[in-house]
Amino acid sequence: MSMNSEVSLALVGASGVVGTKIIQLLEKRKFPVDKFIPLGNSTIGSSIKLNNKQYQIASLEDFSPEKDQLIIFSAGSSVAEKYARKFVAQGSFVIDLSSNFRYVEDVPLVIPEINGEILQNLMKPSLIANPNCSTAQLLMALKPIHDYAKISFLNIATYQAVSGTGKAALEELHNQTYFTDTTNQISVYPKQIAFNVIPQCDIFLDNHFTKEEMKLTWETHKILDPNIQVQATCVRVPVFNGHSEAVFFKVSKDISREEIIEILESSPGIKVLDNPEREEYPTPIENATDTEDVFVGRIRSQKLDGDSWISMWIVADNVYGKGAALNAVQICEELLSVNSKK
Repeated sequence: MSMNSEVSLALVGASGVVGTKIIQLLEKRKFPVDKFIPLGNSTIGSSIKLNNKQYQIASLEDFSPEKDQLIIFSAGSSVAEKYARKFVAQGSFVIDLSSNFRYVEDVPLVIPEINGEILQNLMKPSLIANPNCSTAQLLMALKPIHDYAKISFLNIATYQAVSGTGKAALEELHNQTYFTDTTNQISVYPKQIAFNVIPQCDIFLDNHFTKEEMKLTWETHKILDPNIQVQATCVRVPVFNGHSEAVFFKVSKDISREEIIEILESSPGIKVLDNPEREEYPTPIENATDTEDVFVGRIRSQKLDGDSWISMWIVADNVYGKGAALNAVQICEELLSVNSKK
């Protein structure tokens, strides 16, 4: 892939919840696509638009990748498992949004603002994993603080929107909210989601944590620091879009609320909304609708038994933003930039 060659981009799952947001971001960020191939299985033949040009969704099964092509997978683990490594072997750069390859040792798990230097060192077509939505916004807010005062212990409670589960979950919340008879409408989640909170995201594992809770642990260790102890509780809430997180963590040295705000405000991709006097703090409905930034508020610093602790509230768009679409597009941008310099 060089500066003078055409940029060819294939998008698997182009008509899905995340796929449509990736297309919006490609347009908004003026990503230089010369050739665009939307791919799918159930939506073959349907029309999709990028930069005012119509494209037909082609069959993933019949697709043959080109050398140095960028391919984004936004179609779940089973599809990625079947095709991703095969496409890399055929000479493509593959970015996968599923959890399928995140914990595989030879697959980089990348948030460009945190460990983007990994992309600088890729000498050949590779498979790159996109982090979990909750992890991405968490680590965006923690990394600048961790650089200043090492984090040793982290407690996190998430408040996760239904959009993270997909289209069927959005419909289920809508139907349970607006139609009185909800008895036959529980299919996506184990319990009714409307007017309720469900302390389960993903399946339970043998250690009694859910897989989503362990994803936060595994990915914090792989991306930021393997020495951070993580305790997580993940909760699904009746919010259509936008994940929120209450985090409480121990740091290696004293740091004031003012210093934390200063550090975060000077970090790319972070926006601080924190003014108790004006009741100013981020919420999903105000700050997580097609927004790129990770929003941080309710910042507190305190001493407990001689140790320094920080509390924060983090909100981000889990579909359009760092949790999914934006991070994938940024990885593509970084790959283009790196390869144009070679």
